[in-house]
Amino acid sequence: MMTLPVLPPGNTVHVRSFDGTRLHARVFGPENGYPIVLAHGITCAIEVWAHQIADLARDYKVIAYDHRGHGLSEAPRGRTGYSLNHLAADLDAVLDATLAPGQRAVIAGHSMGGIAISSWSQRYPHRVGRCADAVALINTTTGDLLRDVQLAQVPPALAATRIRGAGTLLKTFGATPVPKLADRANKRFVAYLAVGHDADPSVAEFVYRLFASTPPAGRGGWARVLVDGVGAQHISLRNLTVPTMVIGSTKDRLLPINASRHIAEHAPNLAEFVELPGGHCAILEYPDEVNRKLRTLAETAARQRLSS
Repeated sequence: MMTLPVLPPGNTVHVRSFDGTRLHARVFGPENGYPIVLAHGITCAIEVWAHQIADLARDYKVIAYDHRGHGLSEAPRGRTGYSLNHLAADLDAVLDATLAPGQRAVIAGHSMGGIAISSWSQRYPHRVGRCADAVALINTTTGDLLRDVQLAQVPPALAATRIRGAGTLLKTFGATPVPKLADRANKRFVAYLAVGHDADPSVAEFVYRLFASTPPAGRGGWARVLVDGVGAQHISLRNLTVPTMVIGSTKDRLLPINASRHIAEHAPNLAEFVELPGGHCAILEYPDEVNRKLRTLAETAARQRLSS
């Protein structure tokens, strides 16, 4: 059974986003180390990066944060506190609070964290070159979120109906409180979407614990944004001009490999495209491979920074 690493000691940073929402961030590793910023996916928290933090913080300054409505960050009330604009602004606020003036980082995002990076590059183009040396987009998408999600197989003529049904299901399931009596069915559904068939059972158990501990307001708020806001029109990658690593998983049911291939085809500065086996949570299912790729990206960025 997989053992999740214990997070190393870290310093808490309290961040205020543009609308006053309190965001929880933590900084691990040597203070003078080259920075790597980690943005997690929907219904997760900083702890989902445990494998990456435990490994990378030995040599790098690792900055991780909870999205609004997740972990220890504040959950805004009502629907107006969640949007792609908020997702981008929150990442920018974390960068502003944790990077020293003139400092740049490798920024890695898993799932919704990758959407945060893409949205940030679209809305804050002047900040991309100032804050990022490179980015990593892991098990994520830029749009057409529901077309390939593997909730049900239907004939091509019914594809539009399937897509609408999938959107309704994800929004409803995301916003619903998790009663103990429904634990078994909910676990099966979350595991089906988020974890590959061959993954260690403890991975699915951990992902479900994160899901269940995320406030329904946060789950529902972001589910609405992703289903309604990341539709057929893709987020533009035009401004993401820094070296971009794309990691996808061949058995990802939530954001299938086609989404990662689309990003790799449209990234202006593709550094590497990596296809891993397994499901949606490559950072948990194949942590050693992800860690090696992030180290390579950071080492390359740091060398280029020193030589420039």
